[in-house]
Amino acid sequence: MRIAVASGKGGTGKTTVAVALSLAASEPVLYADCDVEEPNGSIFLRPENERTEEVLVEIPEIDEAVCTSCAACARFCQFNALVSLGTPPLVFPELCHSCGGCRIVCPSGAISWKNVSIGEIAIGKSDRGRISVVQGKLNVGSSLAPPVIRQVKTHIPEDSLCVLDCPPGTACPVIESLNGADYVLLVTEPTPFGLHDLKLAVDTVRELSLPFSVVINRCDEGNDGVENYCAGERIHIIARIPHKRSMAEAYSRGGNLFDAIPEMRDLFRDIPRMIERGIAVE
Repeated sequence: MRIAVASGKGGTGKTTVAVALSLAASEPVLYADCDVEEPNGSIFLRPENERTEEVLVEIPEIDEAVCTSCAACARFCQFNALVSLGTPPLVFPELCHSCGGCRIVCPSGAISWKNVSIGEIAIGKSDRGRISVVQGKLNVGSSLAPPVIRQVKTHIPEDSLCVLDCPPGTACPVIESLNGADYVLLVTEPTPFGLHDLKLAVDTVRELSLPFSVVINRCDEGNDGVENYCAGERIHIIARIPHKRSMAEAYSRGGNLFDAIPEMRDLFRDIPRMIERGIAVE
């Protein structure tokens, strides 16, 4: 089973929840850090890395001796990764989505491919080998997170529990992370900003036809807007995490939720079983 932990905004506690799910699991679990622009799950799980993989993407390379400057490739590219002003096209690799269309439409066969590194995957073990950890990291200056996320997900086995720590928001990296998930936990906070972005996240998972529940972090702060919204939309709230100074102190030391609130371990251990039994449904 693949449980994705997502949210409409950053800073709500996605990694707190994803790490807690992994630590509380009663079976071997894989933690996949798909927040490749800002991965931080390893700070709390402290895995012993066993190997790394380079993430490579293909970008076009122009043979100017063959190119006729017809600009067919530039006209085709919807991402403006190729620009021709009556000259052999300039290539902007950071905009290229590696679709291959430019090579297909080139009438002179002037386009070939070259590999460019955009990130790295680290694979290791945590909690005495019980938790497998796969972390993606996008290179500084690179802008395409989805290829890195896709490579992270190639390491997810078919028949085991997996927790996917998703990036914030509702853009392409989130959609790529949610693809193939069995269930989504949307983490939010009881503030106007939290409610606004929770609504965006709810719209997204509903559009993807994914079952989901909500986790309210710092539930005893803010206002009751999130509670009222979930009640009105018949959205299941699977967990409420209280706001405690001890949590902030543990987090600052690289600790986890159970270091501060150990009594919540049983709830998080039960979440996968609740999902399987159909209790945690929208």
